[in-house]
Amino acid sequence: MTAVVPFMPSMRGSGRRSVLRSGGLRSAGCLIVIALGWAMLFCSTFAQMGSAEGAQIPPGPYRIAGTVVNAKAGNALAHCRVTITDSKNRQSVQFAITGDDGRFEFHVPAGKYSLEGAKRGFIAASYNQHDQFSSAIVTGADLDTENLSLRLAANAVLTGQVLDEFSEPVRNAQIMVYREEHPLGVSRTSVYRSTATDDQGRYEVTPLDEGTYFVSAKASPWYAVHPVSNAERATNPSQVDSSLDVAYAITYYGDATEAEDATPIPVRGGDRLEADIHMNPVPALHLIVHVPQGGNFPTLYKPVFDGTDQLEAHSVESVGPGVYELSGIAAGRYTVRMPESNGHVNEPTEVNLTSGGELDLSSARSTSQIKATTQLAGAGSLPADLQIFLRPSKGKTIHVQVDAKGDAVFSDIIAGKYEVLAESPTQRFSVVRIASEAGTISGHAVTVPAGAALTIALSIAEGSLTVEGFAKRKGKAVAGAMIVLVPKNAETDSDRIRRDESDSDGSFRLRDVIPGSYTVIAIENGWDLEWAEPVVLAQYLKRAQTIEVGSRSATAVHLAEAVEVQAK
Repeated sequence: MTAVVPFMPSMRGSGRRSVLRSGGLRSAGCLIVIALGWAMLFCSTFAQMGSAEGAQIPPGPYRIAGTVVNAKAGNALAHCRVTITDSKNRQSVQFAITGDDGRFEFHVPAGKYSLEGAKRGFIAASYNQHDQFSSAIVTGADLDTENLSLRLAANAVLTGQVLDEFSEPVRNAQIMVYREEHPLGVSRTSVYRSTATDDQGRYEVTPLDEGTYFVSAKASPWYAVHPVSNAERATNPSQVDSSLDVAYAITYYGDATEAEDATPIPVRGGDRLEADIHMNPVPALHLIVHVPQGGNFPTLYKPVFDGTDQLEAHSVESVGPGVYELSGIAAGRYTVRMPESNGHVNEPTEVNLTSGGELDLSSARSTSQIKATTQLAGAGSLPADLQIFLRPSKGKTIHVQVDAKGDAVFSDIIAGKYEVLAESPTQRFSVVRIASEAGTISGHAVTVPAGAALTIALSIAEGSLTVEGFAKRKGKAVAGAMIVLVPKNAETDSDRIRRDESDSDGSFRLRDVIPGSYTVIAIENGWDLEWAEPVVLAQYLKRAQTIEVGSRSATAVHLAEAVEVQAK
């Protein structure tokens, strides 16, 4: 596996500029002729030229060659920049520009190299790239590295128009683009991009990676008027037109007003897709809220896929001492959070608003606080950048930086079950033990009651070992396979799962492994699987390889047998 690190060569300080300056040429014609000559020479030697910002890879006996192709159409792509980087020394690079046939070629010593292609109008990508993984090119005797196909997907464009009930454009509508992903082996749909419509109600989002997307629009009718309180309507009936007291619900492509009913938009490289959204007004709700003296207003949220979207009421007006009216709200399902007098907020209360009236938040429960004290198992001290994570089964993961004493305090935690994780930007850890006032908790999860103040003690282990091996099918190396290191108790020890992608010779390297019992599986084209689900893994574990990684193991554990690659 090689990390996906984009490289942008610098042309500052090039020899061409220095020669032109030192030659003392005054004629514009001479300058053009000389410049063209240098340009032709520059292009002819581009393929073996090192970057001005990095050391050049020394020439060697092995050839890395191939063609850059359109991932969707399959045709060769001319004038692409291809960069090759030594996987051990990231500063050692070469780059080339493909010809009309899309071909590139490098001569390098034996080693392991990452390969990346870029072209205007296409999404830069590494060889066999899948998410943050890609396959490195390994050179050596009996290894074919001369017929590579580096695939680039053309930029995809998602465009459309937001129209109102009169088929007129809705200006300045907020457009949210969501993408379905599998970053942790479980499907999650979250915000990917945002934009706004122009004066024609149009929007455009680009570039988009290949995947499945959803689009929503949020706006208010330009003509809407929200009179305050029933008393005012009765006093001034001529000033109130109920047909103007309307609102737009958040509307998704497919003209749905709830996220689960939204129409998915499959996007492939080079697509230009039109996704129009039609917004229809509905009677606006007027909600009466009682706010204690010195208190704050409640906040309404709309459930959106695996998260929430904060809703802004059109207006908030005082209609009496400590009584306020929120108007301009469309009917629908919401969650409401009311701040407490101590500055904390209550747990979300789910409400299905179908009509106006008093917003009843009497059932709202107080949130909890958790203090996590962390220690490193065995000798050693905690890293300064260590963070503790609380991950619910659905919703946003919460993280807090550990202080110098090893403590992390979580405030306003909603009751429920959370997986407890520990990680730093530079190191991987696993929670091996959780203890609380109620005794030791099994696994990595803690159940938080409402309105509680919990103290938990965490013991964490550092991932310091590496597992290396080869992925093969019937004795032949397989590149681009997804490698998953699965702990014995995958459901409770999910933070011990490690992944990699096999390189061109089938080799892989799983880093930051915690000692324990594991199974290694290799799956071809398994990148969109929900591999963190035990039921999904079960079908592959039957033909996988079991290993034991001991605490006294050497830094790198080498698998004696190749891991058999299984079909998706």
